[in-house]
Amino acid sequence: MTTTTALIASIACGYLSGSVPFGYLAGKLKGLDIRQHGSGNIGATNAIRVLGKGIGIPVFILDMLKGWLPVWLAAAWLEGTSVEMISTVKVIAGFAAVLGHMFTFWLSFKGGKGIATTAGVLLGIAPLAMLGGLAAFLLFFLPTRYVSLGSLAAAVGVPATMAAQMARAGRWDFVMLSFGLVVMVLVFVRHRTNIQRLLAGTESRVGAKKS
Repeated sequence: MTTTTALIASIACGYLSGSVPFGYLAGKLKGLDIRQHGSGNIGATNAIRVLGKGIGIPVFILDMLKGWLPVWLAAAWLEGTSVEMISTVKVIAGFAAVLGHMFTFWLSFKGGKGIATTAGVLLGIAPLAMLGGLAAFLLFFLPTRYVSLGSLAAAVGVPATMAAQMARAGRWDFVMLSFGLVVMVLVFVRHRTNIQRLLAGTESRVGAKKS
């Protein structure tokens, strides 16, 4: 497979893989449209809220895998090329997967918020940045029980961890860092209603009793 073919295939695979709406499909298996319940989101958090942990946690894992798989395939397709080329195409494939999740053509280009899928991508391209994002998530989620606040913190923690790593190594990968920064912006945009509820004090907490 030529480099150009591998690039095109990686982008297509990334978007198609990311676009599979596992939360929506899980809801349909239970006879409901998850978009009409809870927060109305098709992601794992709402799947857990509406369908329970027994279904929601597998949805989270599948949403992670659909981000990781295109990254792994991109590396396999480009085996034998330069390390820089493999790294760049992996990032592009991963970004396509995140866009596929956020803007899935299966649901009129309306999808989830991208946290689990981004975590899967990071597992394949920047595991330490994923851990940095996880640490930021826990730092804000555990004392507040706001998943949205933890997710926003994680979105900031990922590029911050990338930048710290690169500064320490003295070697900057601007393609990787750009991925982290662009995804951070997208996550904030996708969480804009959550941000409004956080500011208004009406955001739902995990474990809070329904009124």
